Amino acid sequence: MTRTLISGGLVVTAADELHADVLIENGTVVALALPGRHHWTADRVFDASGKYVVPGGVDAHTHMELPFGGTFASDTFETGTRAAAWGGTTTIIDFAVQSKGASLRAGLDAWHAKADGRCAVDYGLHVIMSDVNESTLREMPGLIGEGVTSFKLFMAYPGVFYSDDGQILRAMQQAADTGGLVMMHAENGPAIDVLVEQALARGETDPRHHGEVRKALLEAEATHRAVQLARVAGAPLYVVHVSAREALAEIAAARDLGLPVFGETCPQYLFLSTDNLAEPDFEGAKYVCSTPLRPKDHQAALWRGLRTDDLQVVSTDHCPFCFKGQKELGRGDFSKIPNGLPGVENRMDLLHQAVVDGHLTRRRWIDIACAAPARMFGLYPRKGTLAPGADADVVIYDPHAPHTLSAATHHMNVDYSAYEGRTVTGRVETVLSRGEVVLDRGQYLGRPGHGAFLPRSTCQYL
Repeated sequence: MTRTLISGGLVVTAADELHADVLIENGTVVALALPGRHHWTADRVFDASGKYVVPGGVDAHTHMELPFGGTFASDTFETGTRAAAWGGTTTIIDFAVQSKGASLRAGLDAWHAKADGRCAVDYGLHVIMSDVNESTLREMPGLIGEGVTSFKLFMAYPGVFYSDDGQILRAMQQAADTGGLVMMHAENGPAIDVLVEQALARGETDPRHHGEVRKALLEAEATHRAVQLARVAGAPLYVVHVSAREALAEIAAARDLGLPVFGETCPQYLFLSTDNLAEPDFEGAKYVCSTPLRPKDHQAALWRGLRTDDLQVVSTDHCPFCFKGQKELGRGDFSKIPNGLPGVENRMDLLHQAVVDGHLTRRRWIDIACAAPARMFGLYPRKGTLAPGADADVVIYDPHAPHTLSAATHHMNVDYSAYEGRTVTGRVETVLSRGEVVLDRGQYLGRPGHGAFLPRSTCQYL
């Protein structure tokens, strides 16, 4: 039996803040107590005086090794989960991709093979449904029974991942009947393709045009349509990577009606903008993702949505492509730039900076980064909180330590940082995953294969 004691810190969860000591046995939190109110002994003691003690982060939207645009996301499950740990994230949920014409099972098996034995932290899987038909619809209940309880559909990318409204409705009906949660990439793909073709015909080839053709109104229109299809199906809906205030307004209106509609945004939409897409000498390609970055004046609406709980979760949509050799595939044609940004290592720090800047409270930081994603995807209270019985996924966080985000010092397998040169206040000091020390004061102690697959229950907000 291994006993670990974390003493003297300010324990911050989504519900409480209190100075407490945390006792861990065999990978599980077994007790919290006020300092001086116990006589615990332990094999290993961490002094967290002056620091926060918080749950490990839960990043519910990552894409390790994702095939896209003729290439692959540059982080493997090994490198990506190691980087996650460096940033205080101890659980990821990645996406298994169903290939057109193949089964959901084949896609899930392929992603299990990628991840098994390679992850430094725990992981779950969603399934991307790119071919909705009678056969794949029949597979959904079995996968839910195995703990794969969420299914992503795309209103974008015709010919790749796109589903039409009829297919979406049928998948939502099946989810409503079986307890699944549909995750929606809400952009009007066919309309965007027309605008892309027209822009390229006019000679508008630079990265900034990626943001200009993927219009906020087409994100809002698709979000509205997804909400109405979910209403018809009687299904819950989770809209991924909300970037535009008009799309957020559709989610807020649905929630005002009492509908089970949920929204996620990402750090890139809170901290970056179309100014980055417009950087000269093709540097803007580093910031090409979908949904795209928006003008800065959208950020205030997204922060407000996080404070009012119209947006419940901040995930990264971590999908890194190197600038050299990958993003460069789109030189002369923005539509060929692989879509995606690195970020799994930066999320907890950027959201703590939002606490420093007054956008969020400490408890809301932990809610949107840890507790809410765990609840949304059936992992709470095993993940996302510090309470007796929870996995001992614990981060000792120094809220006063400044550091500068840079590709020179990050651990993601990508040759640039989307936040290069940005100084943030707050830094991960120590990370435990199921009681095992993965990181301590700048020394990485983790290993591939420690991370375990997490079967999940259904959405706990329903």
